[in-house]
Amino acid sequence: MKNQRILILGGSGYVGSFLSPYLYDKGYEVEVVDIGWFGHALPASIPVREDDIFNLTQHDLKHIDTVIFLAGLSNDPMAEYSPQKNFIYNTAMPAYIGHMAKLAGVKRILFASSCSVYGFTHNQTFSETDLASCDYPYGVSKLQGERSLLALADENFQVLCIRQGTLSGYSPRMRLDLALNTMFMRAMKDQEIQLSNERIWRPILGTSDLCRAYELALEHANWNDLSVVNLASFNATIGELAEQVALFIQRETGKSISIHDKGIQDYRNYKVSTDKIKNGLGFQAQQNVESILRDLMSNLAEFTPFEQDRFYNIEVFKNKLNQDAHEDHVNRR
Repeated sequence: MKNQRILILGGSGYVGSFLSPYLYDKGYEVEVVDIGWFGHALPASIPVREDDIFNLTQHDLKHIDTVIFLAGLSNDPMAEYSPQKNFIYNTAMPAYIGHMAKLAGVKRILFASSCSVYGFTHNQTFSETDLASCDYPYGVSKLQGERSLLALADENFQVLCIRQGTLSGYSPRMRLDLALNTMFMRAMKDQEIQLSNERIWRPILGTSDLCRAYELALEHANWNDLSVVNLASFNATIGELAEQVALFIQRETGKSISIHDKGIQDYRNYKVSTDKIKNGLGFQAQQNVESILRDLMSNLAEFTPFEQDRFYNIEVFKNKLNQDAHEDHVNRR
């Protein structure tokens, strides 16, 4: 199935910038459509169309076998800054592109969802059959995006929703606003890691594990027997992650790293089971905190100095919205 024609929507973002070349190197025919908010760091061998995904039509999708939807707003700060755009990009956009893809005869669509849909799990380990219930705009929008696509699924149009843990590790389009990446940055920059609440749980997903899981999914014949799967390398509390980051940085640099827990109440607390993706796709996580931190350390020169806005999605998003508002104001004068 390596001759599949893959269209990756949002393929120039944090995930797409390592997943797109990974799949290309594995022999897939890869194309990317991306709005370009964060620029492009893809090799020249991958065709990139810079455009709003809502501009894609049935005609644009007729030659595609599988659509991978990585687009949309990618975290809670962006969703809370603009709930309206959050629901447009994370719920309406996948529904639209799913409809267009099905009309065009595309065989399958893979939706990059999030374990955020589980909200607060009271320290239980949630599987895909447990109730997904979230009170925050980001998690709600991703869950609704899943449901809009699954409603389109039939024997001729397969849908797979991958609920991803918190991404961690280096990408050519780097982010320093992800839990483990942020801790690494703070330890290196300030020699202190500040936590909102050390007791909350998060499933962590390394970049290499994500790539292998997506490849296994593309090679799997029938997605309708899966529909929704959790994907993570491991579960850990924020406090456990911080302790391991501090020990790693101390060992590598000789710097003494302190940890400060603010003890703020957080209603986003979830850990997940990955049994379904193991049994269904044969996925076995290989990454741990150490391997992810070594990945970051070996690429450190690529994302310093740390203060650049481009490493923080909320800053890029705010700048984009402010720019659009200014242009609208000028055009109305």
